[in-house]
Amino acid sequence: MNSDGLDLTPHCIYSLLQFTRDEKISIEVYCKFANEVSRTEVGNPTYRSRTYLLIGNISIQTSTTSSSTTSEPPQGANRAAATTASTAASGGRAIKRPYISLTPVLDYHTMVPGPDLPLMDGTPTKLLDKPAGQSLANRDSKEPPERESWGKKIDFLLSVIGFAVDLGNVWRFPYICYKNGGGAFLIPYGVMLIFGGLPLFYMELALGQYQRCGCFTVWKRLCPMLKGIGASICVIACLVSWYYNTIVSWAVYFLFSSFTNSPPWLSCNNTWNTENCTTFRDRILQYTKECTSKFLPYNETMINSTALLNDTNAGVTIHLVNSSFYYRSECHTVKQEDDAATTYATAASTEFFERNVLELQHADGIANVGGVKVTLALCLFGVFFVVYFALWKGIKSSGKAVWITATLPYLVLFILLCKGCTLPGSLDGIIYYLSPQWDKLLKLEIWISAAAQMFFSLGPGFGVLLALSSYNKFHNNCYRDALITSATNCLTSFLAGFVVFSVLGYMAHTQHRTIENVARRDVGLIFVVYPEAVATIEGTSFWAIIFFFMLITLGLDTTFGGLEAVITGILDEWTSLRRHRELFVAGLMVWCFLGALVTTTYGGIYVVQLMDTYAAPISILLIVFLENIAVAWIYGVDRFSQDIETMLGAPPGNFWKTTWTYISPMFLLTLFILSLMDSPPPEYGDYVYPYWSLTVGWVLVFASLVCIPIFIVIAFIRSPGGVKERIYHMITPVEVPDHLPKKEMPVYL
Repeated sequence: MNSDGLDLTPHCIYSLLQFTRDEKISIEVYCKFANEVSRTEVGNPTYRSRTYLLIGNISIQTSTTSSSTTSEPPQGANRAAATTASTAASGGRAIKRPYISLTPVLDYHTMVPGPDLPLMDGTPTKLLDKPAGQSLANRDSKEPPERESWGKKIDFLLSVIGFAVDLGNVWRFPYICYKNGGGAFLIPYGVMLIFGGLPLFYMELALGQYQRCGCFTVWKRLCPMLKGIGASICVIACLVSWYYNTIVSWAVYFLFSSFTNSPPWLSCNNTWNTENCTTFRDRILQYTKECTSKFLPYNETMINSTALLNDTNAGVTIHLVNSSFYYRSECHTVKQEDDAATTYATAASTEFFERNVLELQHADGIANVGGVKVTLALCLFGVFFVVYFALWKGIKSSGKAVWITATLPYLVLFILLCKGCTLPGSLDGIIYYLSPQWDKLLKLEIWISAAAQMFFSLGPGFGVLLALSSYNKFHNNCYRDALITSATNCLTSFLAGFVVFSVLGYMAHTQHRTIENVARRDVGLIFVVYPEAVATIEGTSFWAIIFFFMLITLGLDTTFGGLEAVITGILDEWTSLRRHRELFVAGLMVWCFLGALVTTTYGGIYVVQLMDTYAAPISILLIVFLENIAVAWIYGVDRFSQDIETMLGAPPGNFWKTTWTYISPMFLLTLFILSLMDSPPPEYGDYVYPYWSLTVGWVLVFASLVCIPIFIVIAFIRSPGGVKERIYHMITPVEVPDHLPKKEMPVYL
């Protein structure tokens, strides 16, 4: 022990041999638990120099020796090479001392125990030749590879944006916006963004960047008893992949069907069509010739649509005695009051989706979904095939894929918006979309809808933001990233509303209907309504191809992020699997594909709607609430703020501390309670789900949440001491070794 109480006994674990700038050979001995580094240079006397590194760091130092020199760490020294000035005792001269940042790549040789050279403590060493670029940590093939980082900052931003901007931005946001006050909805939406969505978004980005690990390990460090949050996140990600990728596979089916001169949903002469099939052109001509209103009066005469299509009135009429004629959202309906039979005139696009893509006619609700439709299963296999090759090499492969999948949707949205604005009636649709209904601001429902839409749009709690930000450089400005990506997500939703409602206005105008009767809130908006509108535009195949390709890229981006959260979380917790990442990812894809096969059955859409209602929306609220409590109250908002200051150089302001501590927890708890009290049942068209299926839905909710109490019990059993000691141990953050990125940790001489 020296006078400072420091243990100077070297506990050597390995040594390095490196050529210095003056061609001298430097041998360094790294000491476990020692605050000093023993160093010798060939031809020069041995001396000791103070180090600022902790266990596990590898430094390569170059210097010229000098007697009685001291060095202090320079401020802001996070660069690859720099110099520090120190004062020499002899002559008081300032000597420039170069240092280089900590790096895992050795360009020359490595010293390991052997008979050739002795170290200071007498341990023999041997010089080993090794190829340049090999990491010392990877010299032994049994060691897991070093954690990779994003090659470019834009790769990370595109990955986050691609995950946050999904299919829901295209069909859910526009519908929720116009149903909740139109332009007035933007006020509660913005309030929820500032006080709810953005703080949680920023919290997860900062947490992942500082801890540099996935959803399992990060919660084990912050609050050991909440490690089950990571397991719950993985369960939810798998459940979502079982139905979300099926929706993408529907888009793939539509895409391949679009590569014809006349897409099959344009006509009624296909094998799957019924005698009640009508095309969009039929209904346009009928309204043009007859100028009918929504309800025809008693004893009205209606011209037969077939005669109209032949451009003749040939006297072919239908006399409706004691009956009425009205138009539903998807079909004409003629109902004879003295006959129980009802004849449906169904849109061609509806029949294509339900009778060709899904083949619902072979299913009898969710109780009898029928067998697997092979063509859909093949489309689903193709989706997972693409996902595998985007994820198998980690962020190196996914970071390149998002350059296409995250940017192409914006190009397509812009093209569709320009085309939509040229259609007759499009302005009416846009005005309807933005017209504010200020009285709805006084209703609680609009604020709840805004909070739910904001939360599920940004996507905190799914583990994706933790995983993606964990590959950032340590001093990356995650605060700026949070602002950029969240703003981009909200603007994309707003832009998608213009695209959708310009088309809905066009359809309402041509069919002489109201927008309420045209719009749909489910997947029918993008697989029935939009294809039907495209059918009347010149160059139908082109517009259909780019639209469905956009849907595919939107879905793939979200799948990339969701499954990367699972992969990162598991590989960070069980590091030995990193050496077999390709096999692990392949196994995960097979598991998700097999689980998703039930949604490719003839009645698969009923399963999709059930899982979309229960698999994630309810349980994820409780998970994020527990995450928020763990960070702000158990780990401590002050400690978390210090972590951010370490990364960014400045602590977060009082606004962020207040929202993390008080506002966000109340925001999440309120949403969770309301979702339990008033959870709407799944719906598709007029189908009513049986009671037992709702029970299955709640089983899906608790399938993920049950992981949390299970891990709490495990943590309690494994903790030492009595009850109080065990509880204290379970809620005490784990102190971990310094995990700063090796390429950014400076070594001072």
